[in-house]
Amino acid sequence: MGMIENYARLTPAELDRAVREPDWVQKFVFDQMYTGSEETTGAGQPRCLDIDKAWDTLDFLFRRIEFPLDIVHGGQPIPGAGDWGYGPPRHLTPDQVRTAAAALTALPAAALTKGLTETEVEEGVLYPSVEGQALEMLEYATQHYEALVPFFQAAASEGDAMALWLS
Repeated sequence: MGMIENYARLTPAELDRAVREPDWVQKFVFDQMYTGSEETTGAGQPRCLDIDKAWDTLDFLFRRIEFPLDIVHGGQPIPGAGDWGYGPPRHLTPDQVRTAAAALTALPAAALTKGLTETEVEEGVLYPSVEGQALEMLEYATQHYEALVPFFQAAASEGDAMALWLS
C-alpha cells in the first residue's frame, strides 16, 4: 500500500456543504472514488484522481521551481473533518484551482526536472525512496504530473474547488 495523494473535484455548492457538513463530504467523495470512478464531467475528466505515491516527488519538484501554490499539502482544512487516512482533508477554492491550473498549463513536464541531477533527488530523501532508482522515480512522478494537469484544467474550466488528502 503506502501513502497516496488524492484529489476530488467539488462544485462550489458541494464545497459549501462540505464546510457545513464534513461527514457528508467524506461519504460523498468516497462514493465518487469507489462507485463513481468512471463518471466524468463535461470536461471529460473524472471527479477524483490519485497521484499514487508520486506526491512527495512532485512536491519536491514544485518547491524547487517555486510553484505559486502548494497543491500537494496546501489548501485550507475542511473544518470538523476527521482523519481520511493520514490526516484530515484540505481544500482549494475555485480561485486557487484556477491559479494552479494556469501555472500547470504553463509548465511542461520537462521543465519540472530540467537541470535536476540524480544526486539532488537522492539528497531530497523522497517518499517512496528506492536506492539507486531516483531517475525512475522522476519518470514515475512525471507520468502522474501529466494526469494532474488536465484534471486541474477541467476543474478550473468548470469553476470547481478541490479536496485533497493523503490516504
